[in-house]
Amino acid sequence: MKMLDGFTEYLSDITTIDKGILTVVILTLFVLALFSLIKYLSNLFIRKKMSGRGEYIVNQSIRVFIGIIEVLALLSVWSDYLKSFMTLISVVSAAMTIALREMILNFFCGIYIKVKRPFRVEDRIQVGDIKGDVMNISALDFEILEVSTKEENGQSTGIVVSFPNSIVLSQSVKNINKGFKYIWNELTVEVDLDCDLAKNKQELYKIVNSLETIKSIPLKMKKQLDEVNIQNRVYFNQFDPIIYTKLCRDHIELTVRYLMHPKKARFVESTIWNKIYTSFKEGRLDIYTGLEDFKFTKANKNNNKKES
Repeated sequence: MKMLDGFTEYLSDITTIDKGILTVVILTLFVLALFSLIKYLSNLFIRKKMSGRGEYIVNQSIRVFIGIIEVLALLSVWSDYLKSFMTLISVVSAAMTIALREMILNFFCGIYIKVKRPFRVEDRIQVGDIKGDVMNISALDFEILEVSTKEENGQSTGIVVSFPNSIVLSQSVKNINKGFKYIWNELTVEVDLDCDLAKNKQELYKIVNSLETIKSIPLKMKKQLDEVNIQNRVYFNQFDPIIYTKLCRDHIELTVRYLMHPKKARFVESTIWNKIYTSFKEGRLDIYTGLEDFKFTKANKNNNKKES
């Protein structure tokens, strides 16, 4: 401390700046440098010990804790000058409130998001026309990794979109993951009007239930629904895949409804369609093509095979 007093006194003589102010400035720089080093070292330690979601959660918690201690340390350093600052702030408080109203609103909306939790990190949400996975939630804004909306179950575009926290008050936020991880998806298959309907349905059930990503979900969904119903009333009477039938003018629509993870939607749908196409090629499904010439040609080929 004596060395600091001597150093500040020396600087005060050279610069003619008040010794007390120089002491406070030097201590402030020391505190900032010290806590920056602590944050850096804690980050290195966490990276060595953990990875993935656990690393993110622990790192965020430690950064918040260190940030609080840093603010308290800075307040202690500037305690003798706070009264003067408060007097100055009271004079310009009205102007500051107008200038910083958006920042203040974002800050309190950030507290609302942390407490109420309309969404969390890794949730898939949609704000307006933009859909994506939440990457980070800070005091003033949150970021999502955008997914394409060209397809209903789009994949990541690699674009990061930032929203101010106050947007949760001005726009509705659709959370695709809240309560439980899984959502319903529907896939429509058109079959011939004169087909064996029971056989085609049985084949579709076989295809859908052959995917482990679908087969294991109903049991998980029931458990999650029991947990959700403690605070919210959510009711489903069907968890297993089901096929609905609709009779049209020249074909029959079979709509397959099943549970899936929203982030695996496109992969699951593509896998199902691949299996449907294979079943059609092998004659186990009577898919409606709407092309009479195609049906005629197919029938001729079958007759030629029989004759040969």
